Amino acid sequence: MPERTIFLLVVLCCICSAAVQAAARITPIDPGNGRTILVVSPHADDATLFIGGTVAAWSDAGWRVVVIRVTDDRWDSIGLPEAETIKRSSIEFRQAMSILGVKDVVDLGFQTDVITDADRLQIREHIIRLIRTWKPYAISTIDPYSGVHEDNQDHVVVAEAVAEACWTAQFDKHHPEHLAAGLQPHGVVEKWYFGRPVREATDVIDVTRTLERKARAALAHETPLRNIVHQLRLQSRTAGHSLPSLDAAITGDLKPLVESFVVAPAQTKGKRHGVGAAEEFRVVRFDLLEILKTHGVPVGPR
Repeated sequence: MPERTIFLLVVLCCICSAAVQAAARITPIDPGNGRTILVVSPHADDATLFIGGTVAAWSDAGWRVVVIRVTDDRWDSIGLPEAETIKRSSIEFRQAMSILGVKDVVDLGFQTDVITDADRLQIREHIIRLIRTWKPYAISTIDPYSGVHEDNQDHVVVAEAVAEACWTAQFDKHHPEHLAAGLQPHGVVEKWYFGRPVREATDVIDVTRTLERKARAALAHETPLRNIVHQLRLQSRTAGHSLPSLDAAITGDLKPLVESFVVAPAQTKGKRHGVGAAEEFRVVRFDLLEILKTHGVPVGPR
């Protein structure tokens, strides 16, 4: 194909990519072949509860999954002091990630639930540094455009920081101190956004085979789960009722909660897409990816 034609195709892709929205489809997970996916989780339990089935499937397929925990979750407990909450959340986070097959985790340590008071550029700088350090093929985080359904500002701030970091990580004039330390600009090929729900799902992952592991990983997050039970009890009482199952779960078995809030929603999404269980994403891919497959010259991973 003549170079001018290829150039015109490139321009057309760049102009039209934002306007074209593919219908949601079941997307097979490609072999990782040593490539890296960076998952940026605002809180300890977000990666598990939102996309734990997919994280396990990525790990099984040979991807190196690195999970970044942005906040310290110091207030996400009931009846525990802050220091103990931080300690337990960190331990439970690592236990959950181990169940999902994740070997690499990073804690950024921002104070939970007040990240709107943090320096936004500092948060973005951390993400840029991590992108340049781990050189991921793909990145996954909360959808920055699902804000109409999102009341947790930690999620919103982190999502916006990651979205900006994906393109600023490519600029050599953003944080030259990274380059002085031996890092290099890096471009991410795919952005896998999740949420409650995502703005518009493009890709669906069949997590039928990994749903049981997602449930076990969710149970590892005992501290925040107890706090969820506490919140549900408070709202039930305000509504003039009590639920024996919630009263029992505040100190007892958390499996019914996980069945209701983790397993059942995944099965409902799966039914919608014709599989046993599913997780939905809005995926943004590099504009030139298809052109590279037919006209690009392989150079190998960076």
